[in-house]
Amino acid sequence: MCKVDNMVTAHGADHRRLRGLLSRSFTPSRIAMLALRIEQCVDRLLAEMAQRGGSADLMSEFAIPLPTNVIAELFGLPDEQREEIVALTYSRANTSATAAEVRQTRQRIPEFFRRLIALKRGQLGDDLASALILARDNGELVSDTEPIDMSKLGEDVTETLEEIPRRFKVIETVREKFTCRDCESISQPPAPFHATPRGFIGPHLLATILFDKFGMHSPLNRQSTRFKSEGIELSTSTLADQVGFGTAALMPVFDLIEAHVFAAERLHGDDTTIPIQAKDKCTTGRIWTYVCDDLPFGGAAPPAAIYYASSNRRGEHPQKHLAGYGGILQSDCYNGFEPLSVAEKKAVPITFAFCHAHARRKFFELADIQKSARDRKRRGKPISPIALEAVQRYDALFEIERQINGLSAEERLAARQEKSKPLFDDMHEWLKQERATLSRSSEVIEPIDYMLKRWDGFAGFLEDGRICLTNNAAERALRGIALGGRNWTFAGSQRGADRAAIMLTFITTCRLNDVDPKAWLADVFARIADLPVSRLHELLPWTWKRLREAEKAQDQYIA
Repeated sequence: MCKVDNMVTAHGADHRRLRGLLSRSFTPSRIAMLALRIEQCVDRLLAEMAQRGGSADLMSEFAIPLPTNVIAELFGLPDEQREEIVALTYSRANTSATAAEVRQTRQRIPEFFRRLIALKRGQLGDDLASALILARDNGELVSDTEPIDMSKLGEDVTETLEEIPRRFKVIETVREKFTCRDCESISQPPAPFHATPRGFIGPHLLATILFDKFGMHSPLNRQSTRFKSEGIELSTSTLADQVGFGTAALMPVFDLIEAHVFAAERLHGDDTTIPIQAKDKCTTGRIWTYVCDDLPFGGAAPPAAIYYASSNRRGEHPQKHLAGYGGILQSDCYNGFEPLSVAEKKAVPITFAFCHAHARRKFFELADIQKSARDRKRRGKPISPIALEAVQRYDALFEIERQINGLSAEERLAARQEKSKPLFDDMHEWLKQERATLSRSSEVIEPIDYMLKRWDGFAGFLEDGRICLTNNAAERALRGIALGGRNWTFAGSQRGADRAAIMLTFITTCRLNDVDPKAWLADVFARIADLPVSRLHELLPWTWKRLREAEKAQDQYIA
C-alpha cells in the first residue's frame, strides 16, 4: 500500500484524531493548500518513477519531506501537534510502492480533501464517517460507498426569514379582428376591463398603490422612486391620476358604508386637523369621523367608520353630516355638531354623551407626578391634590367599566346603577364643594367647570347601557392621520383631502372587521364593474369576509 494512500485511509480511531487536529489547526484554505502540495509531490514522484522504473522508497523520497516541510514549516504548527500528525500518518506505512499504487492514491486525494474542507465548514457534520474512507479494526480497508452501522440521534432545524423581491408582469391580451364578406362587418372581442378609465394598471397593483398611500402613509413621490428602482416607470402624476380614478370607482361602496354608519343606534364622533394646500399657503382643514361600534354593549351590527374632509371647523360641516341622524352621539363638548337652533327643527334630535376621557385628562395634567417632578427642577408648580383625588375617583369608575365591557346594554345599565351611580353622585357633590372653596386663579377650576356645566351630558351613561364612558373609538380612528401627517405633510388640495377621507373609510372599516385592506381592495377593483347593483352589498367588508370564510370552509370540505 502506498504511503500517501495509508495517510488518506487511516484507521477509524486514528482518523478521528486527525479530524480533531484539523478542526483545531486547519482552516479550509490551509487544507486546500495542503491538498495542492500533496498532488504536486505525487505528480513529481510519478514522473521520477516513470524515468527510472520500479518502485519508490516513500520514506525517503516522498513521505518524510511532506509532513515536516508542509505542516511544520508552511503552517507553523506547534511541535507537539506536528509530532502527532507525523506519528498518525506513518504508523502503518509501507516503505515502498509501485507506480500503479501511487496513481491510485493520486486519484483519491482531491475527493478526500474536498470532504475535509466540507467538514471544516460544517457541511457534512457527523455523516462524514459514512462518506470518508475508513478501515475496519482488523486492518482491512473499506470503500467510501460501503455504509456503516449508525443510528440517528435527532436533528436540529434552523429557520431563516428571507425576502422574495416583488415581481411585475405585463399581461398582453391579443384580440383578433374578423371580417365577414357577406355582411361586410368587422367583429372583435371587447378589451379587458381595467378598474380605472383608460387605465393600464391591474387591480392588485392599484390596490397596492392606494393602500401604501393611505394605509401605510407612503407619499406618491416615494412610491414612484421605489417603482423606478424596481425597473417600472410610473411618474408621480400618473400615480395621482390612478388614485383619483380608483377612489371614484369605489364610491358606490362608500355610499353603502355611509348608510350603514348613520343607521346605527350610537355613534362616536370626532375631528382632527389636516393641512390643505391653498393658493398662497396651507390652510388648517379638518377630517371628521363617525364610528359605529356596538361591540362594547354586545351589539350585532358590524363596526364601520366614515370620514369627511372640510376646509375649516365651522359647525355647518358636522351639521350637514348629521342632518338625518337622531341617535346617540358620543363626542367631546364641541357644540357645533348640533346647536339648539338645529335640534329644535329635527323630529328626533341627537342625544349627546360626552367623553369622560377628555374630562379626566384635564385633571390628570394637573396631577401628573412625573411631569411635576420634571417641572419642579424648572421651578414648576406642585401637583394639585384636588386633581389627584379626581383622577383616583375616575380610576374607580373606569375599573367598573372594564368589568362590564362586552355585556348587553341591560346588564351594563344594571351594574352601573348598582356600582357606578353612587360613586358618580358622590363625585358630583364633592366637585361642587371644592369649587366653592377655590379662588379664581386656581388652575383646577377649569376642569371642574368643564364637567359641572355639562353634567347631564356626562351622566348619560347612567341612564343608557349603550353609552360608553369614553370616545376612544373615534380617537383611535383618527390616530393614523396624526401619525401619517409626518410623511405626507399636507393634502395637495381640497379634492385630495376628500379622496383621503374616502380611502380612510375603507381601510379603517376593513381593520375594524379584521379584514386585510389590501386584499379587499384588490378583489373589489377586480369585481365591481361586473357586479349588479343588487349585489353591491357583497363588497361590504364584513359581508365580504363572511362570504370568503364560507368559500374556504366549502373548499376544505370538498378536499
